[in-house]
Amino acid sequence: MGDLTFDEFLQVDIRVGTVVRAEPYPEARKPAIKLWVDFGDEIGERKSSAQITKHYDPEMLIGKQVMAVVNFPPRQIGKFMSEILVLGLPDTEGEIVLIGPDGPVPNGGRMH
Repeated sequence: MGDLTFDEFLQVDIRVGTVVRAEPYPEARKPAIKLWVDFGDEIGERKSSAQITKHYDPEMLIGKQVMAVVNFPPRQIGKFMSEILVLGLPDTEGEIVLIGPDGPVPNGGRMH
């Protein structure tokens, strides 16, 4: 990977939101969960599909704050339109662990 300029970094809009709805996505090619995330009044609710079934069940995600890129174009994932990219890191087995704040913060806050 090459170096980014600071202006290029600022073009990536990473925000915090709260999961308000989550459902299994058994039709996905790889096991996934459909997420609906509230980013507050400015951005509203957006949805995503995430391959996070190793560490998460849909019920445990409700109310969880997550970080996501909100300015990518929507992407069709099977029959589901993903509007954001929820961010996570791989554990030692390559399974995704979601990234979020240590404590409650207002939805829609932009990462600095």
